[in-house]
Amino acid sequence: MENVILFLMLVSAGVFVTLAMMMVHEVRKRGVKISFLWLRLYIIKYMHQYKQLTKKETGKTGPLFYPCIVSINMALVLAVVYALI
Repeated sequence: MENVILFLMLVSAGVFVTLAMMMVHEVRKRGVKISFLWLRLYIIKYMHQYKQLTKKETGKTGPLFYPCIVSINMALVLAVVYALI
């Protein structure tokens, strides 16, 4: 059981990283300067900019935003469950 939780936690974290990098790429394509040196600190800022830019362009939040939020929250919940077990 513990291995399954650990595996799901790592997969969720991997999905978060992948989606976050895709959002950073989309923000960069739209002309926002990205600081790759401080990327770990500014990832939330870039995610917020992605949400604002896509909402401004199409009227809706981009398709990468909510799956990214769900994946990181799932990873955090699974980390707490793993720590409790």
